Amino acid sequence: MLDKFDIAILIALQKDGRLSNRELADSIGLSSAPCWRRLKRLEEEGYIKGYTAELNAKKVQLNVIAFAQVSMDNHHPETLAPFLSIIKECPEILECHSVSGDCDFMLKVITKDLDSYDELLSKKLLQAKGVRSVSTMFSMKQPKISREFPLITI
Repeated sequence: MLDKFDIAILIALQKDGRLSNRELADSIGLSSAPCWRRLKRLEEEGYIKGYTAELNAKKVQLNVIAFAQVSMDNHHPETLAPFLSIIKECPEILECHSVSGDCDFMLKVITKDLDSYDELLSKKLLQAKGVRSVSTMFSMKQPKISREFPLITI
């Protein structure tokens, strides 16, 4: 069970994953040693999956964000396995969600331009066994992007 200090650690690290232990301890009102022990426990128990750098997509020439709704012919393992293998191998596919509703999967895709998206679609996604159709929506603007989970302190 998480207490208020654990949640405070998680909230602080979501905002800045590069905080030193001293900065983290000061921000949540603990001394360094107990803060470090709590942080290690949160990592070991899987609350913290890892630390990454958030890149500016435009600066690295990734200009197209798309959401692809994928409908499958069926959900048999022999149909899904090749599709999911393609999904895992494509670095352009940032997220894959099995969803309810009018499609089976929702993909978040990022590419440098429309031509590269079209190539991914026509040469990989639509070639996957069992894919019936792919419907794409393109992101025009991103008024909010957050990677922070809405944690509530106790």
